[in-house]
Amino acid sequence: MRPVPRMLRIMFKVGLTGGIGSGKSEVSKRLAARGAMVIDADKIAREVVEPGTPGLARVVGVFGTGILREDGSLDREKLGSIVFTDSEKLASLNAIVHPLVGARIAELQEQAPTGGIVVYDVPLLAENGLAGMYEIVVVVDTPDDVRLARLIELRGMTEQDARARIAAQATREERLKIADIVVRNDGTLEELETRMDDLWSDLTARATA
Repeated sequence: MRPVPRMLRIMFKVGLTGGIGSGKSEVSKRLAARGAMVIDADKIAREVVEPGTPGLARVVGVFGTGILREDGSLDREKLGSIVFTDSEKLASLNAIVHPLVGARIAELQEQAPTGGIVVYDVPLLAENGLAGMYEIVVVVDTPDDVRLARLIELRGMTEQDARARIAAQATREERLKIADIVVRNDGTLEELETRMDDLWSDLTARATA
């Protein structure tokens, strides 16, 4: 009897998340360099509210023209200072942006190579209960005090704004509960690069299992 060929997996879906200041973008960039197709939800969220888009028009309709820069683009820092201290306003913003992001992600999925590793870089994966959408969830884990220092020193945020943004997201414990793989990122970029080799080996093994 001839062996039955194993079905080729269409794609291996990896959910990648981590709190603000955790270094998730560094992990995402290194996965892309190793051959993963990365779908960046935060980047898409910016694209769907670019000048001239229906998304930006809807955001302005809710929050007013005061959230725009002089050139008509969205002032993300100003909008962030509004929504990250008010849960109802944050929910209103998410109700506009999330469906638009979802539709764009669906378009990009159609371009994924057969059998490839597709990494979904999703900042609010834990908050929105999306873990079940992926075969594996990778959490970039960094202590809150390290994240706070990074936001202040590297992004120029005030301590109050940085604390508000951290508080608006899931707690470290909530993210760890949904993790299949944890990537610790509280040290140097060289240390992170070493951990990335281990992560990529793990993902490729799971993708071909």
